[in-house]
Amino acid sequence: DNVLQPRGEVTADEGHSVTLDCLYNISYGSNEYLFWYKQEGNKSPKFILSRFKVGEGKTEDEEKYSSTLDSSLRSVPLTIQKLELSDSAVYYCALHFTS
Repeated sequence: DNVLQPRGEVTADEGHSVTLDCLYNISYGSNEYLFWYKQEGNKSPKFILSRFKVGEGKTEDEEKYSSTLDSSLRSVPLTIQKLELSDSAVYYCALHFTS
């Protein structure tokens, strides 16, 4: 079971939006919980949002970040709106699941 962020480094212009891809694999049927985190420099990763196959997720800043979990495609892309220089960071997708 794993996640894949296929695009690596992504660049975009300030003021625009960008979408970061995240694909995941699970070996059997389960309730998937997907999370996005942002890590700036040497700081600890900071929670951005969660999306669940069943139930509601949470978003820290709904004007800035959005995502939809597509369990058929096993995809949970992160869209970042109104890009600023401070959005330059490493973004991690993480998977947790229960059977």
